[in-house]
Amino acid sequence: MGSIWDVGSEGGVLHDHLGLLVEGLEWIAAIIDLFAIALLLIGALRFIVGVVRAETRGDDTARVQGMNRERIELGRYILAGLELFIVSDIIHTALSLAFADLVFLGLLVIIRSLISFFLDRELEQVKHELRGNAG
Repeated sequence: MGSIWDVGSEGGVLHDHLGLLVEGLEWIAAIIDLFAIALLLIGALRFIVGVVRAETRGDDTARVQGMNRERIELGRYILAGLELFIVSDIIHTALSLAFADLVFLGLLVIIRSLISFFLDRELEQVKHELRGNAG
């Protein structure tokens, strides 16, 4: 007899009776992961292009404002990517039915939520600075 940490470690009810559905949902979760990665890569590439464009401006104020706009845009991509990763993690955990996976998901959601919270606060501060410099 296993412990509560072993619940679902051998496939569980879903895997035994709904194998095709579980496999399909696992593929969907993997596709969501790929979209999240693609979103992060697109954001990073746009950020790099934007920073290069901002750095080539002669005016210091325009350069700093351009850099701050790019930081805000990158932050939006990061937040969207993190949200997609959380969706994928929830699907994986729901399919495994393992208590250890549930605990792991809880920790991931807490960490990602904290990152999102502090990143959002930083973005709001940068937006405030941009509004202050524009006026």
